[in-house]
Amino acid sequence: MKIVLANPRGFCAGVERAVQIVERALQKFGRPLYVRHEIVHNKAVVDELRAKGVRFVDDLDEVPEGSVVVFSAHGVPESVYAQAEAKRLVVIDAACPLVKKVHNSAKRHDAENRTVILIGHAGHPEVVGTMGQIKGKMLLVATPEDVARLEVPEGAQLAYITQTTFSVNETRATIDALRARFPDIIGPQRGDTCYATTNRQQAVEQLCARIDLLLVVGSANSSNSMRLKEMGRALGVKSYLVDGPEEIHDSWFEGAERVGISSGASAPEHIVQDVIAQLRAKYPVESVEELTTLNENIHFALPEILREERE
Repeated sequence: MKIVLANPRGFCAGVERAVQIVERALQKFGRPLYVRHEIVHNKAVVDELRAKGVRFVDDLDEVPEGSVVVFSAHGVPESVYAQAEAKRLVVIDAACPLVKKVHNSAKRHDAENRTVILIGHAGHPEVVGTMGQIKGKMLLVATPEDVARLEVPEGAQLAYITQTTFSVNETRATIDALRARFPDIIGPQRGDTCYATTNRQQAVEQLCARIDLLLVVGSANSSNSMRLKEMGRALGVKSYLVDGPEEIHDSWFEGAERVGISSGASAPEHIVQDVIAQLRAKYPVESVEELTTLNENIHFALPEILREERE
């Protein structure tokens, strides 16, 4: 068996920043530290932080007044900030700067009296947060078929924004459908898909030309991880999503000589290495090589409340 690793893979700058925010906040404020929703969508990351004293809550009603609370990397609706202020909470916002950029676009379009259309998956925390940025109604679509069924106010000026972790190909197809039906609509030509989502999907696309089987390390509630698995299957490669080596099944590897491995933007590298170790232990692995499509060198600054003097 030969193992080929996609590069880039794993933590993006937004996830790295969010995890670092929680760890720095623990050092500065101590326990308990509250985090609204999972800081990122990865079971291993959440379990590791919980073991350090982080309390993950679904709602701010579970947070005592005056406590320190971190908002997740996915962003939150404006109403959550108001609720936090009413409870006198110390808020540390770990929302990815690229998600905040989409929020600002929504607010700008709303201020210009445009009806905002969001391309994304209903119920995803990022989508919930983005739809809660404006007081006016935001419309949600996910596919070209949704665009065909869309009902918009007569004579409305339209603008679109997109979920940052949406599939590149899905985003492109839905934007094309919006532009075909509403020629005057405005929005980013390629959507708001973040660099990490784009880079990891491109890496998997190239990887799939060289492998028989694809393993994507990531959690099932991670949108970008799911898209990588779906991309592999769309390219005709047997593809599976695993949280770790314990979820791997022997039956997957029948006839597989070249195994590709990638990981979602919220999956830690040590889990990838655990998967490789498992394969080495069970199969005659001839080599492990990396297929590098590009090198990422992007970093986001921490919130001022957590910066050290040397920063």
